[in-house]
Amino acid sequence: MIPGGQPNMQQLLQQAQKMQQDLAAAQEELARTLVEGTAGGGLVKATVNGACELQGLVIDPKAVDPEDTETLADLVLAAVRDANATAQQLQQQKLGPLTQGLGGGIPGLPF
Repeated sequence: MIPGGQPNMQQLLQQAQKMQQDLAAAQEELARTLVEGTAGGGLVKATVNGACELQGLVIDPKAVDPEDTETLADLVLAAVRDANATAQQLQQQKLGPLTQGLGGGIPGLPF
């Protein structure tokens, strides 16, 4: 602080720059981190990255009934939602502490 209560602008800019770099690094790490969600007792497995982008989907042949594609669709949705929920928890762990210093988060991010 400069006498008179004014913040040091250079110091604030440096802190903001570091926070931005830390946030970018955390987002890159999340994009490389894969998490899995399952449904139907493991008959359907969805893999997403930490940014909630679907990276893979595995369907056990036992889950495929040509007469009942609605159940298969429900299992796929449930597996993807399960994986996304895990990815969002990971986001909160990685990005939450970084965004707390921004006064309550960043608009558009889920924390």
